[in-house]
This record gives sequence, structure tokens and C-alpha cells, in this order.
Amino acid sequence: MKSIEEKDLFEKIKQGDERAFEHLFKTYYANLCVFASKIIEDEIAAEEIVQEFFVKLWEKRTLLTIDSSVKNYLFRSIKNLCLNFIKHNNVRLQHAKNFIAEAETNHFNDNFIEVDLARKIEESIESLPEKRREIFRLSREEGLKYREIADKLKLSVKTVEAQMGLALKTLRDKLKEYNTFLFFVSAFKKEMD
Repeated sequence: MKSIEEKDLFEKIKQGDERAFEHLFKTYYANLCVFASKIIEDEIAAEEIVQEFFVKLWEKRTLLTIDSSVKNYLFRSIKNLCLNFIKHNNVRLQHAKNFIAEAETNHFNDNFIEVDLARKIEESIESLPEKRREIFRLSREEGLKYREIADKLKLSVKTVEAQMGLALKTLRDKLKEYNTFLFFVSAFKKEMD
């Protein structure tokens, strides 16, 4: 896409043109996911970073100014988000190590945390708005791809992606107190795979 076309497209997006936004999304989404996964070496997290970026791009579209090309802006933004993700995970890893050390010295009951966490996760999912909850469950529990969910619920893929991004953000916020435990468990499982 030529930079003049990109600038026109972005101006339409700033004015709330959903078709222009969908065109930008379709043009760059896959490449941005590949780019992000090369940086953080985690395809699922890379997709979530890119999805959340597009949700925020749409939400803040009227405030954005792009001095370089739109393509450069998108890739630079994803690179920065990936670097922040890495820094954040390094901090979380340190917290997890501290948590484990403390748990071992205090003979902490992991089973209690897991049962409490499972209950809290289910409550958090149930608190999501009905359509968002349905989309989340179809994705995470039934393993459907966004296109399959969109077809099944007669929604656009963009809507499914946006709703998943919002669901994940809500769940992260509601499960903040378990972040260290969740991170440790997921990191441990990845090492075991």
C-alpha cells in the first residue's frame, strides 16, 4: 500500500470509517502477528498484543497523529508493545521466583490457590457481558478460530477480535491478585511441554 493511500485510509479511520479500519486490519494483522511472535517467541501472546493494539487504535483514533508512514507507525508500535511485554514478564518472573521461595519456606498450600483461582476465573468469565462471554468460551473452551466464531454468531471477524481483546483485558484486571501464580504455572507448563 502506498503511503499516500495509507494516509487517506488513516484519515478515514480517524473520522470513524469502520470499513477503512477493517481494510487496515486485514492488510497488516497477519504480518504484525508474525513480527510480534518473532520478538516475544509466543504466538498466542503475540496475537493478543496485536489484537489489543488494534482495539486501542480504534478507541483512540481521533487523538492519533502519524508523522511517518502508517506501516512504520504500526510496526514501531507493535515492537514497543512487545518490548514492554518482555520487560513486564521479566518483572513477573522475578515476582514468581520470590513467591515460590516464600511459599516453600511457609509450606504454602498450592492446592488452596488452585481451587480458589479456578473459582475466581469462572466467576470472572461469568461476569462478562453475554455475547463477550460466549465469544470467549467458543475461543478458549471449544478452540474455535475467530473466523469460525464470526460465522457461527453471524458477526464480523473484527467484532470477534475486539470482543476477545476486551474479554482478556477484563479477566487480567479481575485476576490481578493471581498474576504471579498464573504466570508461574503457565511458564512451568511451557517448560514441561
